[in-house]
Amino acid sequence: MDSLSQIVLGGAVAAIIAPAGHRRAALLAGAALGTLPDLDSLPIALFSDNPVTLMTVHRSFSHSLFVLPLVGWLVWWLFKRFGNGRVAASPARWFWAIQLALITHPLLDAFTVYGTQLWWPLTPPPAMWSSMFIIDPLYTVWLLVACIAAWFLRERVAAQRALAVGLVLSTAYLGWSLVAKSLVDREAERTLAAMGLGDAPYFSVPMPFNTLLWRVVAMTPSGYVEAERSVLVDEGPLQFRGYPSNVQALREAVGVPAVQRLTWFNRGFMRSQVQEGQLILSDLRMGVEPDYSFNFVVAEATPGGWREVPPQRKEWPWSQPDQRLRLMWQRIWTEPPQEDVAGTRPQGRTGTAQ
Repeated sequence: MDSLSQIVLGGAVAAIIAPAGHRRAALLAGAALGTLPDLDSLPIALFSDNPVTLMTVHRSFSHSLFVLPLVGWLVWWLFKRFGNGRVAASPARWFWAIQLALITHPLLDAFTVYGTQLWWPLTPPPAMWSSMFIIDPLYTVWLLVACIAAWFLRERVAAQRALAVGLVLSTAYLGWSLVAKSLVDREAERTLAAMGLGDAPYFSVPMPFNTLLWRVVAMTPSGYVEAERSVLVDEGPLQFRGYPSNVQALREAVGVPAVQRLTWFNRGFMRSQVQEGQLILSDLRMGVEPDYSFNFVVAEATPGGWREVPPQRKEWPWSQPDQRLRLMWQRIWTEPPQEDVAGTRPQGRTGTAQ
């Protein structure tokens, strides 16, 4: 999630656990601890300028549920022994305030589609529960208001109540996001099965800044299909649109380390294109057709096959973002005309480089 969400979550969690007399200090400490795991980008950048490494190592060691409890214990011990006395005066409360301010960070990140390596140094694919967009005001606002109220109310009982309400409402919103996702997934699976894609890997993710409109992408033998789903107005099967991907080139380049790393990281949800002899992989999880946030040149064609090259991040010109947001808002409240499910079978489209 975005930094503001992590700051107010960490602050609220620490402040509701710490003693009332320490509330302002807990808000500040929780805010700092809540954003601490994302500072992993700094040491990564010192040792590598490889964009694939920068992407796939982010949210790894600093987000691990094996590592963060040890970091939390160390922070607690240092402040207990060398601090100004607050932690020593109430060690048990501060222990859990510090621990939970840290641990809630990767757990919240796992609700997004980017992927969070909760079990680093073990190497299962990163957790991507993908029920939240990276920025969602309806999650953050309750915690922000609660932290502001607690800062001014200080030791009063009302401060504790404000924090409790903020945490309950934000957590309830997370719960709603999972319910909405389950509704979308259920209909997506029905539609894909009717299309003969019942076994196709797929994911669903909310569109920007909301949990009412969702995007569903499924991989096919020749590319992928994409559809939107409004949980407010849509009924019946999803209307998928098909897009090609150069799956043969991707298959031939499977031995390239960057291809292997990205396949593990994004679970194979990639578009593969060949442009001017270069193999370009786009992460389908972040963006919307035809624009994606992460695009990498990973190999070049040679007479003997694909040769590894130092990965380069390729910027993609996003088309009319303001209009996209306006159409997204309209789509939340408006159901498109229904088509026969058979008509939603993936069809190759021109305009995507092969």
